[in-house]
Amino acid sequence: MRHILVIGIGAGNPEHITVQAINALNRADVLFIPTKGAKKTELAEVRRDICARYVTRSDSRTVEFAVPVRRTEERSYVQSVDDWHASIAGTYEALLESELADGQTGAFLVWGDPMLYDSTIRIVERVRARGSVAFDFDVVPGITSLQALCASHRIPLNLVGKPVEITTGRRLAESFPHRSETAVVMLDGEQAFQKIDDPDAEIYWGAYLGTPDEIVISGRLADVRQEILKTRAEARERMGWIMDIYLLRKGADFDE
Repeated sequence: MRHILVIGIGAGNPEHITVQAINALNRADVLFIPTKGAKKTELAEVRRDICARYVTRSDSRTVEFAVPVRRTEERSYVQSVDDWHASIAGTYEALLESELADGQTGAFLVWGDPMLYDSTIRIVERVRARGSVAFDFDVVPGITSLQALCASHRIPLNLVGKPVEITTGRRLAESFPHRSETAVVMLDGEQAFQKIDDPDAEIYWGAYLGTPDEIVISGRLADVRQEILKTRAEARERMGWIMDIYLLRKGADFDE
């Protein structure tokens, strides 16, 4: 039977990778590296750098593959993601059949942590449910962009004794600030913080965390909102892509 390792590799800094992840990389016969087009070559380069730094076994090899593009035309959000996952599952299945022999171990290098707003685990489960390729798999956790954000801003994630909500830009209005005094927003293509109208809200924003291109901005949301929008637009134009995350907070430790 084939074996799959789903390995979290951190938020962009090759030094984020854990000892457990390094050991897992060296268990793999085949290391699968996704490519996402010319505009996101840096994402593949980080994976290549990690393999060059930490893989010491001489008989393993890397296989690069193109990630299918998600199509949104005439589809709901849920349907577009479901179709996209099905397409990626087909790619994974073909890779396992063609590149991984029975008894060998393959590794997928996942940005951040495979359990937090990443779909590799559910896609691997989808491949297994198809039944064409027999395999089992393990998951190795990684440093998340959330951890990197808090570290770069030198802040704790939570207020004392208070909960944190992790959500997306599409759902932000449901939670902050009336339900959660701290909200972490991932996967926000619309900069939903623009719609938050609260004079006491603070924001801690970061992009390209852990990389040489890291940018962080923080302050009262009303004061830095436009600076973040301008900086984000300029960075995306310059780089051709952007990955960002932010934390919104209202209140302080020990507030009742």
